[in-house]
Amino acid sequence: MNTSPANETAPVSSGGHTGFVLLAIIVAFIFFWLYRNASAPEAETDAGQVSGLDGFRADAWLLPGEDLLGFVEVPAGSFIMGSDPLQDPMAYENERWSAGRRQGNPELPAFYIGKYEVTVAQFNVFAAQSGGRVAARGGAPAFPVTGVTWPEALAYGRWLGARMLSAPATPATIRQALESGWRVSLPSEAQWEKAARGADGRIYPWGSAPGGGNANFGGGGAREVTAGACPQCSYGLADMAGNVWEMTASPLQSYPFDPADDALGLGGDALFVMRGGSYADAANNVRAAVRGAVDPGVRNPGIGFRLVISPP
Repeated sequence: MNTSPANETAPVSSGGHTGFVLLAIIVAFIFFWLYRNASAPEAETDAGQVSGLDGFRADAWLLPGEDLLGFVEVPAGSFIMGSDPLQDPMAYENERWSAGRRQGNPELPAFYIGKYEVTVAQFNVFAAQSGGRVAARGGAPAFPVTGVTWPEALAYGRWLGARMLSAPATPATIRQALESGWRVSLPSEAQWEKAARGADGRIYPWGSAPGGGNANFGGGGAREVTAGACPQCSYGLADMAGNVWEMTASPLQSYPFDPADDALGLGGDALFVMRGGSYADAANNVRAAVRGAVDPGVRNPGIGFRLVISPP
């Protein structure tokens, strides 16, 4: 047996060198990872861990990879709000404009509305970055997020607006609007209804008959938000009828609608308007004028939301 110091120490010396090299590589990798994550846009956080999201941008909070990040402009002007039973026999009484009028014609300034309902993946980026719970409800990443309370939906809008205000990924048109004081939030019920039925008073987003529009209602479950493409719908928005109910910023009050009323007289037992019906509803509840209501603290697997960018 060779017991020379050279033979005994050579393997140790070689192993020590190898260990040092490996340690250096590991340390370098850790510093690279920390630098990359510290310098990368915040929108990328957790985005790379989400699969099955073709068409959504990892550098823009998993918003759609479309013009204006999936927001669509609804121009300023008046529209028909409420229902006339002579034109729509399925109309409910709470859709009546006033004692003397069946329908109203409110005037709204221009705003932008999400083409799609907010997804599970989008909400989870917010939840992870804000230290909140991860609300992975509603199915796969591209499904509409549900089980979210009204305050959580509002918080997501504020969070997204703050990031869009200065991020390179934000289109110039939207950034300029945010810089001038516009906000990202839930739509008022008037904004939602105008976006759903357009300026021509449609009963459904696609027209007057319940069949059509690639709508998901009268069925057994929600679907991915991009599956509801409806080019013939008002402003080309997806799933304004069916899929999941959508929360609005408006408390449930009798018409006529007045945007100033949205911030007044809200007690602890206030209900907030939700719109559009869900996958489980029949045709009468997915009409553009239907007014549902929900307690702000409710978590329901059939209720989600979409966002608007609008003047304060």
